[in-house]
Amino acid sequence: MRSSRLYIEVALLGLALLAAGSTEPHHETAVHRILLGGEGGWDAMTMDGPTHRLFVTHGTKVQVVDVKTEKVVGEIPDTPGVHGVALAPEFHHGFTSNGRDSSVTMFDSKTLAVLSRIRLDARNPDAIEYDPVSKQVFAFNGGSDNASAIDAKAGTVVGTVPLDGKPEFAVADGKGTMFVNLEDSSAVLSFDTRTLGVLHRWPLAPGEEPSGLAMDRKHRRLFSGCSNKSLVVLDADNGRVVSVLPIGERVDGVAFDPSRQLVFSSNGEGTLTVIHEDGPDRYTVLENAPTQAGARTLALDERTGYVYLPTAEFGPPPPPTADRPHPRGTVVPGTFVVLEVRR
Repeated sequence: MRSSRLYIEVALLGLALLAAGSTEPHHETAVHRILLGGEGGWDAMTMDGPTHRLFVTHGTKVQVVDVKTEKVVGEIPDTPGVHGVALAPEFHHGFTSNGRDSSVTMFDSKTLAVLSRIRLDARNPDAIEYDPVSKQVFAFNGGSDNASAIDAKAGTVVGTVPLDGKPEFAVADGKGTMFVNLEDSSAVLSFDTRTLGVLHRWPLAPGEEPSGLAMDRKHRRLFSGCSNKSLVVLDADNGRVVSVLPIGERVDGVAFDPSRQLVFSSNGEGTLTVIHEDGPDRYTVLENAPTQAGARTLALDERTGYVYLPTAEFGPPPPPTADRPHPRGTVVPGTFVVLEVRR
């Protein structure tokens, strides 16, 4: 694998200076580019902090990158239309959501060997999330408006959760509740991961068409990135809208760093919105750091605080059609990269 480095310095307001009322920059953000090349699109990524392995969805495979050495250490093949990766560390199992053939691949998270292919009675699994309380993986099916519950040890489907809406990203609270964004109804739905019963459905207004979702588990706050350039903060216990914050355009990923109290929104326009959690009900937008066009999803390494974003260079878009009135530009082969953003 070839790699290249490009450091782009951008201002990041220092928290100490912010508290003092200063507008002078205190930190800088560097964007380090890890070139992976190849062809095909991408979606979500997953960071395994203890092994410093980054699971990168890329076309019909998942590339596994050691972020310390910047080398591809393996891959999970034959994952058509892969959207995401979930890890169940106590079983050393990983799972991919394969949208094109409505399946989930279970693999050994140590050796990366494929263990089984789980066929779903649903369409287009998109987001995928592990719940440590129920020991189940949930594949959120964008074409069926439901979620498939999978036993993370046995690799078998054990139930279905009706969502009555198109699911996007989801997050588990570590106490037996799963939260998921519903894109088409601009809402957050929660369900019990053990009984699979729906608990609540809360509107995100004024947020619209949510995608990325993250959580401050200590303070019980949900962060939902919405397509109308807003990040909505919800109280996870009662659905109260705590705050609405401006973010960049075309968000698809949101992450929360609990030790640094930072919320990140990755925006396809080519920015990373950085927000500081001053308190459970108080937030400050620090900046919209420049990244690269197309960098709409992200993964956070909570140990280092580094944020990773996949993207590529794009050629001119094809002519519009009735089915695709606003087509995206085609990916230039060999330009696929992972950006590493550091404070």
